[in-house]
Amino acid sequence: MPLTNIQEIEVFDCWGIDFMGPFSPSCSLELEHKAFWALKFFNLDAKAATDQRKLQIQQLEEMRLSAYESSKLYKEKVKLYHDRKIRKKEFWVRQTVLLFNSRMKLFSGKLKSKWSGPFLIKQIKSHGAIELQDPASQRSWTVNGQRLNPYLGGDVERLTTIINLSEA
Repeated sequence: MPLTNIQEIEVFDCWGIDFMGPFSPSCSLELEHKAFWALKFFNLDAKAATDQRKLQIQQLEEMRLSAYESSKLYKEKVKLYHDRKIRKKEFWVRQTVLLFNSRMKLFSGKLKSKWSGPFLIKQIKSHGAIELQDPASQRSWTVNGQRLNPYLGGDVERLTTIINLSEA
């Protein structure tokens, strides 16, 4: 649908209370003359202006579609890159696993382990969710399977050892 120019006239303009100065009572004839003069002064053609506007709208639509395609290709590339980084891990119920603690980044500790556990797998849910159980407290919670690694070691002592160093 082509856009058409609409000329707005305030009521006060016809009554002669405009900042340009007083007008005569034959306001409509003067307005037509002014509109014709403006078109002639700017050398505007209504058909050419309409065609120009249609062309601008079409170019804008093409730019929008190009940006959409570019965004879609970028998202596909990022998804492929991300999917390549994910390793397939096989877990089963009653297996012991270590849980990656992502909050360790907040506390600086070079020698602290980022893995906690071992924990027992209580249930394997859909889409990689796994329910873990702490053997010491029997507490259970659900985590993402990508945060787990199989525990291959032996028994882990869960006691804290404090060694006081004395000055010699």
